[in-house]
Amino acid sequence: MTVDPSKKKRYYRKNVDFFKLVEKIKLWPSRTGTLHGIKSMTIRGNKAEIITHCNETFEIFNSKHSRAARCLRNKLFFHACSTCKIPDWKLKKYSVTYVNQDYGSRL
Repeated sequence: MTVDPSKKKRYYRKNVDFFKLVEKIKLWPSRTGTLHGIKSMTIRGNKAEIITHCNETFEIFNSKHSRAARCLRNKLFFHACSTCKIPDWKLKKYSVTYVNQDYGSRL
């Protein structure tokens, strides 16, 4: 009996480095509630530059308490970007991923 990967629960620790979490998930919530797929991420000290598949550029700070960090942890987004074309399997995998204080991968 095999378990469907989209049904398997994944846990990540809440207190890991925010940049490592974003690199692992490869998704970025914009301020409008749109979920973008990440094409590349360049880290420069406490800042990082994200380039999405729709060629938008975001400059982010390494903050675990930011708006984007809360959105990623709590899965707060309205829709996926139609230009980025995030596959359904990735959205399903993201929807069953939990961020927990005491349990999960340390990335």
